[in-house]
Amino acid sequence: MENGKWRIRARIATLSIFHSQFSITVLEINNEQDSKTAVVSVVGRPNVGKSTLTNKLVGQKVAIVSSKPQTTRTRITGVLSRGETQYVLLDTPGLHKPRSRLGDYMCKVVTDTVSEVDVAVLVVEPIPNIGPAEESLIAQIKQHHMPAILVINKIDTIKKEELLAVIATYAAVHEFDAVVPISARTGEGVEELLTEIDKYAIEGPQLFPEDMVSDQPERQLVAEIIREKMLRLLDREVPHGVAVGIERWNEREDGLVEINAVIYCEKASHKGIIIGKRGAMLKEIGQQARADIERMLDAKVFLELWVKVKEGWRNNQYQMRNFGYEDQ
Repeated sequence: MENGKWRIRARIATLSIFHSQFSITVLEINNEQDSKTAVVSVVGRPNVGKSTLTNKLVGQKVAIVSSKPQTTRTRITGVLSRGETQYVLLDTPGLHKPRSRLGDYMCKVVTDTVSEVDVAVLVVEPIPNIGPAEESLIAQIKQHHMPAILVINKIDTIKKEELLAVIATYAAVHEFDAVVPISARTGEGVEELLTEIDKYAIEGPQLFPEDMVSDQPERQLVAEIIREKMLRLLDREVPHGVAVGIERWNEREDGLVEINAVIYCEKASHKGIIIGKRGAMLKEIGQQARADIERMLDAKVFLELWVKVKEGWRNNQYQMRNFGYEDQ
């Protein structure tokens, strides 16, 4: 095994699991010589289906999904272990023009991730036009001489003959190692994509335990589920200015999990919208979130939500650090 590849593996392990306590022990797990690992960055502009694709590949939900852009704020690691091969999928925020310190952080996550992997998966919509985000990502792929797979998502929304124009448009600017049309929503083409990714798996120690599907601790997953419900239920700019902190987590002897979470918003007017008339909106957010949390934890959950105002937190480095949005 080349030393360079082993160094890359160690670096990725440390970067991708900074929220957990596995950074020391990960490289001691599954270190048989016949095991393989492929580290994959899933990149693209906002709302092209990166998180939906990551969830579909992993086989369960590890990243929240909504119809609103910029749903994913940080790098989410999804893990699929199949046979002797482990696929480590780094779901990234959508590359966009940042308008806040949080936006700057999100874009840096994307650009840093492109150069750290075995293969980059560029997810695009089935449109014969290359936007600024795609141009930027292709430029980075070229700069780092990264193997790259072009994934044309949402093919269930177009006629198959329309794909030819999309493929030709991207082929004119870069020679991708493979082009795979898929529908992350229905699963069409996803196995074919996995077959292409498998070509970049490298022999060596696997990075995660075989039964692990994400590096995110349960507290972070719960916070993200609550934020997902706000993205789906609230309109306009309100959900983009919220963060969620888990203040209390208590697992009782009878199996009930008691969770107290605080929703932080940027404006007092937003607090009223989140709570709703007579608390109706906050109650709906809590009910929908609790149902998903119970399925994830396989336990009964008592969820209590509070709303507080932290003005301008998206441009406050200290507050961003508290919410986990900072380089590690």
